[in-house]
Amino acid sequence: MKIKSYYSRSVESAIAEAREELGPEAMLVESRKAAPDARHLGEYEVVFALTSDGPHATATAAATTPRDSLSHDVAELKKELEGMRRAITRTAFAPPQWLSGAPDLSDAYAVLTANEIDPDLAREIVQSAESRSSGGARSKVAQLNQARDSGAYQQALVQELASRFTVKPALGRTESGARITALVGPPGAGKTTTLVKLAVNYGLACRRPVLMISMDNHRIAAAEQLRSYAGILGVGFQVLETVSALAQSIEENRSKDLILIDTPGLGFTEISDSSTLARFLSTRPDIDTQLALAASVKPADMARMVDAYQVFKPQRLVFTKLDETSSFGPIFNEAVRTGMPLSFFATGQRIPEDLEEVTPGRLTSLILSGQGLRSRAVA
Repeated sequence: MKIKSYYSRSVESAIAEAREELGPEAMLVESRKAAPDARHLGEYEVVFALTSDGPHATATAAATTPRDSLSHDVAELKKELEGMRRAITRTAFAPPQWLSGAPDLSDAYAVLTANEIDPDLAREIVQSAESRSSGGARSKVAQLNQARDSGAYQQALVQELASRFTVKPALGRTESGARITALVGPPGAGKTTTLVKLAVNYGLACRRPVLMISMDNHRIAAAEQLRSYAGILGVGFQVLETVSALAQSIEENRSKDLILIDTPGLGFTEISDSSTLARFLSTRPDIDTQLALAASVKPADMARMVDAYQVFKPQRLVFTKLDETSSFGPIFNEAVRTGMPLSFFATGQRIPEDLEEVTPGRLTSLILSGQGLRSRAVA
């Protein structure tokens, strides 16, 4: 078995290089981001395996004949070591059986896992996309062996991705009266900046009266930053320290069309200290609580943070700092895992430009674009 790694700036180009050199019978073993010490070779690494040794290897083996006892023993030892090497290689690098002979599936799986989509979820998606593209009428063996229409499969892949999550880009929980939204999330998630973008795009731009409230008594600078923005924008602003004061302020400002609440950035160890605020926000049916997370956070840390913030019972997910990452699978993972709708993407520091409503096509495009799996059906 021949094992070889290929490096390139995208998974697609690495796969293309491997298939050009090794041929269509080569099997994808693994795709991943290149290790730091190999990053100069390319951002992504794909590992391919070729099971055929070819006629050259056979001829070489046939020509090897021991002349005496010592050479015979050496030859036998080499043979045993080679057998051990091949056994270890097969164990370590053998691709999943369900990918064998299915280049469309293996290429799609490589792209999804390279974008840090959970491997088990990626497998479900590429197999379901295969079923979509074939109408589910063929057997698995026939599906894997029959030549595919790549365009149809890619379109099915986009549809399958989009079917796995929901979007709801809105503020507030009621259509009439004051729309009240609170942003919660860890430190550095960009809640304050995102709050200002929301105030401009969904308040001032629509000529709606806006009130911004800061409950962030952990960082004085955060409240002052929001106060400065409020002064520039000419909107109402309050700094409150208790939930009773927050409840009173909401009642007194029901005439406002939009009330936006900024909350403290809390780490894992601090969330338990916010039980009063969490209880208040989670039990108010008129407050739309949205969890803001940085898209650049590692998948495991992101999942842990989402679980920790369930004490606030957020209704939607906001993702910020999309400009600081090239892997958007963790966003998809959490949308699928939690079932919470995605609302907004913050794509940079500019106010108010770098804010957009999430659409299914936008997220699938972020995951697939640049990897050779763009679909004309994304829109």
